[in-house]
Amino acid sequence: MISRLSKHTTNLVSKYLPDPLIFAVLLTFITFLLAWGLTDSQPVSLVKMWGDGFWNLLAFGMQMALIVVTGHALASSPPIKAILVSIASLAKTPSQAAMLVTFVGCIACILNWGFGLVVGAMLAKEVARQVKNVDYGLLIACAYIAFMTWGGGFSGSMPLMAATPGNPVAHLMVSESNPQGIIPISHTIFSASNIFITVMLVVCLPILVRFMVRKDNDIVTIDPALLAPEPDFQKKLDRKTASVAEKLEESRILSLLIGALGIGYLVIYFCNNGFNITINTVNLVFLTAGILLHKTPMAYMRAVSNAARSTAGIIIQFPFYAGIQLMMEHSGLGGLITEFFINIADKDTFPIWTFFSSGIINFAVPSGGGHWVIQGPFVIPAAEALGADLGKSTMAIAYGEQWMNMLQPFWALPALAIAGLGVRDIMGYCMTALIFTTPIFLIGLYFF
Repeated sequence: MISRLSKHTTNLVSKYLPDPLIFAVLLTFITFLLAWGLTDSQPVSLVKMWGDGFWNLLAFGMQMALIVVTGHALASSPPIKAILVSIASLAKTPSQAAMLVTFVGCIACILNWGFGLVVGAMLAKEVARQVKNVDYGLLIACAYIAFMTWGGGFSGSMPLMAATPGNPVAHLMVSESNPQGIIPISHTIFSASNIFITVMLVVCLPILVRFMVRKDNDIVTIDPALLAPEPDFQKKLDRKTASVAEKLEESRILSLLIGALGIGYLVIYFCNNGFNITINTVNLVFLTAGILLHKTPMAYMRAVSNAARSTAGIIIQFPFYAGIQLMMEHSGLGGLITEFFINIADKDTFPIWTFFSSGIINFAVPSGGGHWVIQGPFVIPAAEALGADLGKSTMAIAYGEQWMNMLQPFWALPALAIAGLGVRDIMGYCMTALIFTTPIFLIGLYFF
């Protein structure tokens, strides 16, 4: 049944889901029309909101482009290639391949979402090289399906923001017993409901994708060039005839020095901040390790140049979502959607309705931090008024975002960039994962 459903959803997606850029453009106009029709915002003000927000994700877009480039460049270094080959060799059949990629991706995303996105896609590509008759599209989908564990992991945006003094919703939670207005991670990341949901996803997702594996005659063939091994970026230098500039470019000493600088900073950072991994620290780890493992500055530069070609989708699409997000936030449309679900909820069902409202908003605001800014000011006061658990209500926002990512291709862009595939190659499988994981979230939110 699961295999048939994934086949039907894949066929459906291949016919009707446009390229992610077209998806972002259509969402822009849908959000514009909804905000115009459902709020007091006028067209001129909505146009201004869109334009004001259009460049708000430049820094974040650069971070995401760098995580693709530095991660891809790191994976192309000889030592990391060997590690990926070793892990990939554990899978002997297409079913084992899908399960392996999903399990490793789940664990990696729990540790850090940016790390998990890149590692999952890189492993999927290596597994596809080794296992015969494997569905490459399914393997990349597995890497993205594993992203469903990130919101409840150690880098989950919403639980970490809720535990940070001075966050955008902190002033709504200030009381004598909670003078800083925070929700500690013991009530979110380490709560019984989050442990249940996260463990169930880690256990069930590999089993689920096992049943998505198609028969040999149903597998869609791909261009073999997509699986071509990375080229050798090392350059043999004749020290006798090489110029000073060439010797500097291929100098191992320079790589060691910059690597030592990066390692030194990371040691100082973790000593001062604890095990607080951010997207910037992940990028610095990738960059430092890449320079060291490629041995020379220009070998690393050649690897980066090879990887940078895959960032076009990220560069052009992120500004559209920034504009959508500001329209959603400043027009009040996000609050209107959240309030609708709040008004039909009671103490026990409040987290569930919050979950669904977060899923809907995720189409226009595919960002954990964005959800907290838009939904937090409505969800937290309502949860307090109803007597609902604040930690579970916060995690409900996170779960709705990570769940609906399976229909929102925004976060698939890094994995697709590394894989060389399009969104239609994977979203049918992701839609199937969304359907079958829904009970896990609902059970965890209602019974734990």
